[in-house]
Amino acid sequence: MKKEEKTNVMRFLDGKKIPYESHSYKPDASMSGGQIALLLGEDPDRVFKTLVTCGRSGTYYVFVIPVMAELDLKKAAKVSGEKAVDMIKQKELLPLTGYVHGGCSPVGMKKHFTTFMHESAAGLDKVFVSAGRVGFQVGLAPDDLIRVADIHLADIIRIEDVHA
Repeated sequence: MKKEEKTNVMRFLDGKKIPYESHSYKPDASMSGGQIALLLGEDPDRVFKTLVTCGRSGTYYVFVIPVMAELDLKKAAKVSGEKAVDMIKQKELLPLTGYVHGGCSPVGMKKHFTTFMHESAAGLDKVFVSAGRVGFQVGLAPDDLIRVADIHLADIIRIEDVHA
């Protein structure tokens, strides 16, 4: 990536003196999180996606989970203290967060929302999240991400029945 190609997330991390690696790739609308992990040369368990939900109370919540995982809406509701949470509509994402689908980052949203990250991040030396634009990722220590984005760790992903 060219040095002058900094996203708002990178500028935010620079301002907080948080070390990170930046990565870019040619985006493709059909690209899955697993394919992005492959492009980065990283284990998909280290690459996280950012999802935005709305609780029954009307409060918004952000969930950061491994790209190959699925958010468990019941677990998400429980950790957020809501009766239920639902994914927001894609068209609501940009006005609410300042980010587009595929480029949503837990860092530097327009407004701070209560944010939860899957607890598996705690055991990793580095995690990758969107750098705030499609085709850009940042890799950083999970502790730094947790601190800078005020993230709570929780069990929030669906675990498939392995005995099927």
